[in-house]
Amino acid sequence: MSDTPPDRLAVNPNSPFYDEKILERGIGIRFKGVEKTNVEEYCVSEGWVRLSAGKTLDRAGNPMTVKLKGVVEPYFRDDAVVEG
Repeated sequence: MSDTPPDRLAVNPNSPFYDEKILERGIGIRFKGVEKTNVEEYCVSEGWVRLSAGKTLDRAGNPMTVKLKGVVEPYFRDDAVVEG
């Protein structure tokens, strides 16, 4: 497996960008330098993330999302250095 996270990844199993093995390994996202834990999908090359908007669901039962543009930095959590 590559040590570089994919350019695009989604947590929804119905998405073509879903990858169970990478999600099991654990991936973290820094968006504009801030750690985000509610990312539903991201794309590094296009510079955007989709964040879940609270616990609100759409008609199909999927989380409502907000698409924000900015610098996206994915990383594998097992490679992260623990500070403190």
